[in-house]
Amino acid sequence: MSQTPPGGFSRRSLIKAAGLGAATPLLGACGGLKGAGTSDSDVLKIGYVSPQTGPLAGFASADNFVVAQIQEAMKNGFTAGGKKRTIEIIVKDTQSNPNRATEVTRQLINSDKVDLIVGSSTPDTTNPVADQCEANGIPNVTTIAPWEAWFHGRNGKSGEGFKYTTLFFFGMQQFADCFFPMWDRAGVTSKNVAALWPNDTDANAFRNGLGQMMTTAGWTPVDGGAYQNGATDFTTQIAKFKNSGAELFTCTPIPPDFQTFWKQAQQQGFRPKLATVAKVMLFPSEAEALGPLTNNIATDIWWSPAHPYKSVLDGRTAKQLADDFAASTGKQWTQALGSIYSLFEVAIQAFKDAGDPKDRDEVAAKLKAMKISCMSGDLDFTAGPEPGIAIQHPVGGQWRKGTTFPWDVVIVDNSANKAVPIGGDLLPTNA
Repeated sequence: MSQTPPGGFSRRSLIKAAGLGAATPLLGACGGLKGAGTSDSDVLKIGYVSPQTGPLAGFASADNFVVAQIQEAMKNGFTAGGKKRTIEIIVKDTQSNPNRATEVTRQLINSDKVDLIVGSSTPDTTNPVADQCEANGIPNVTTIAPWEAWFHGRNGKSGEGFKYTTLFFFGMQQFADCFFPMWDRAGVTSKNVAALWPNDTDANAFRNGLGQMMTTAGWTPVDGGAYQNGATDFTTQIAKFKNSGAELFTCTPIPPDFQTFWKQAQQQGFRPKLATVAKVMLFPSEAEALGPLTNNIATDIWWSPAHPYKSVLDGRTAKQLADDFAASTGKQWTQALGSIYSLFEVAIQAFKDAGDPKDRDEVAAKLKAMKISCMSGDLDFTAGPEPGIAIQHPVGGQWRKGTTFPWDVVIVDNSANKAVPIGGDLLPTNA
């Protein structure tokens, strides 16, 4: 059954539009269709690209809600370039496919004539979206992709960056800052760390980046090998991990592959003392799918109700946004909720900062020069590690049995971001 959240569009209409590539103005933010006295220059079009279906769909579970919230927050418009402006949002689904991401981004540029494009969730989306924007001179900001996979995966020139495309998230140093303190506290006797890294842009950034950092810090990565995504038998990797005596485990697979691996690992007797995983177990849907095997798996938490952040659009706190999401959808908060919200905060701020929000070069320059305190915290796109990249600092969280929902995330290590309060002790994944 189709449900219509605040903001006035149904999930069915959103998915239909995204899947068919139709230009769909989600016009709650505009207060209605363009009417008399409103010119094209008064309407600023934002394209939004994400994996709403397919194996990465968990990243997009908050999309409907966030777009509706942005619509509501901006329903009265805002001033940019000395004129009153309204927002039109056009949503596209990548179907978790990089080629599809390229296709729908081209639709947004060539058919929908958007002024700016935002995109989210893994290099499978962020990289092809950004590449099309860079090639076509469209201002762009993306998130939820390690910066190395986004920057080096697109052949970025160090010290120069890109003209039109920007990113906020974090990278290998921040993963190390998040994971290593938990490893130090895990009470293990072996310095070997089992690493499940497939052969894709995301995982290769971990293999080449985090792997070296592990070695420098005194840990020894036990690489299970660069397998292809979609694998169904992890017996070889599990045997290698068991033979190494590794008591720690880390990984960067696609979510369905981790589910398969983790179940097989338990069946075959590989039960690491602590699992600190990336790219997977980020969202409640994954925790619920894994069931009891979820207990005390640790991951990087870059946004949660516990984070002391608030919206630059309406002043709502992270906790209020999470609570509103649960009240509106009946579902549990997800980390992507904060990130997707901030994509629009950043986009709208760039329009406001520009003398002419229709000038793509100027808007792109405002993105690269932006410093903003928003739902994702303090984002500084000038600070690097490369121009146009704003770094977040995740903390360590573990999945535990929940009260309102089946599973909750408990913050167990804030070494990398002391502003986020600790919610519980670090416990073994497999006692």
